[in-house]
Amino acid sequence: MERAATWVAGLKGARRAVFAVLLGAVSVLAFAPVHAWPVLFLTFGGLVWLLDGCHAGHSSLAPRLKCATLIGFWFGFGYFLAGLYWIAEAFLVEPWRHGWIIPFAMTALPGGMALFFAAACALAMLLWLPGVGRVFALAIAFGLAEFARGHVLTGLPWNLVGYGLLGNGPMMQLASLFGVYALSIIAVILFASPAAISAPEGSNLAGGRGGSALAAFLLVLLGLGALWGERRLAEAKPASTSVRLRIVQADIDQANKWRPENGAEIFTEYLDLTKSGGKTPGLDGITLVIWPETAVPFLLTEASDALLAIGEVLPEGTSLLVGSARIVEEPDAQGQLATTRIYNSLLVIDDTGRVLSGYDKIHLVPFGEYLPFQDFLERLGVMQLTGVRGGFSAGSGPRLLQIPGAPPASPLICYEIIFPDDVTEPAARPGWLLNITNDAWFGSSAGPYQHFHQAQVRAVEQGLPVARAANTGISAVIDPYGRVLAEIGLGEKGVIDADLPKVGPPTPFAQLGNTIEISALLITFACWLACRAQPFRPHFST
Repeated sequence: MERAATWVAGLKGARRAVFAVLLGAVSVLAFAPVHAWPVLFLTFGGLVWLLDGCHAGHSSLAPRLKCATLIGFWFGFGYFLAGLYWIAEAFLVEPWRHGWIIPFAMTALPGGMALFFAAACALAMLLWLPGVGRVFALAIAFGLAEFARGHVLTGLPWNLVGYGLLGNGPMMQLASLFGVYALSIIAVILFASPAAISAPEGSNLAGGRGGSALAAFLLVLLGLGALWGERRLAEAKPASTSVRLRIVQADIDQANKWRPENGAEIFTEYLDLTKSGGKTPGLDGITLVIWPETAVPFLLTEASDALLAIGEVLPEGTSLLVGSARIVEEPDAQGQLATTRIYNSLLVIDDTGRVLSGYDKIHLVPFGEYLPFQDFLERLGVMQLTGVRGGFSAGSGPRLLQIPGAPPASPLICYEIIFPDDVTEPAARPGWLLNITNDAWFGSSAGPYQHFHQAQVRAVEQGLPVARAANTGISAVIDPYGRVLAEIGLGEKGVIDADLPKVGPPTPFAQLGNTIEISALLITFACWLACRAQPFRPHFST
């Protein structure tokens, strides 16, 4: 391992940049749909040795920080380019309008997200110590960076490092204890520790027995965590409510969806699937019918004929939950129209076709639903993917949605379900998570699989069932332990009839939230301080 560490640390210039990009890109194999998590031992181990090269190759702090920042940027660029490549699919839905943006989007987005990893590696280098101290330094830095990218500028916590530990059911149970942010810290310590046993020749950074002991200890804990997860699943018996769901997945091609001439046909398709059902045709015994995000290409609240048709299809006591755009016109003091706002909404429609209540999406997708500097970019001819002039407006809640005949739900439209600490109201625990989405933008790429996996993890973190309706998939009913009870695959047309699972007990993460991540950071920092207190001291000249 010393020879490998010496070779990696000795890379310079373009070779070092390319190697860092490759490490970042290969890391993505740890996530859905592949879940090849052992690759993270190689990639984070390689990252440790690259940073060792910065430390050993420069005697003063400033060049070390510059070197580490560049390595972090290139590692992050590969990580986000491979992890978010599927976003390019969205620009190909209407290539004549958006295709030209692909080269810019697929360099600007990974490059912007890579800044978080650049900052993480710079901070890690500032804290770099011999032995296992450098593992704790890297974990502290990545823990802060992952939290930051989940919150800065509305946040994009996609493929957090912690998801690499959660690829199967037993391991996924760890999310109920720690949450994915804290697991990101644990994952970095785990995956970087074997490489810390060795170091580049002559660097005096090798972990020796300390590195071996930490790696062995963490691997034992990983095994114990898997055994605990298996036992938790074995003891969690399926339990259902009396609420019967029908989830409709019409598999509408995004390229044809918004053509005005297709509106009536798409609406009829949803009605026919709703009536025909799955194993049990008809709607007898169905409490709730769920259609996905922006299911039909018109404003349901403005379409009285469509609402009447919905009311005629739904039997007494059955409601429809459906995604639809919604327009609100706001007058000025003189009663004249001053502002028109459009929202990406979820509507509750009863058996008479009346809209009872709704929820407006809070976390909007940058460049998809709104543009930063909206007016300026629109004047240049740039439009967000949805093509809504002026962009969507963000809602303000409330997040707890009252639904006739069912427990109150926490509604989550599209990627709102990827935010670990913002899926429920802090003071009001719902009975389930309701996720409607339209992943048709991303074809058969890895994106919809990654999105679905993150929905599973939210169920485990919160101890809440998830009902998920997607336009082209993956639609599913997920229990509070992340188990998929019923599913319609990606690119399939179909209907799910299933009982809504009962809510699980409040998990430690649901009760403590970010306190767990803060505690994980403090414990890791205490371990770093303990390493720093060892006789060896790094010296910097400035």
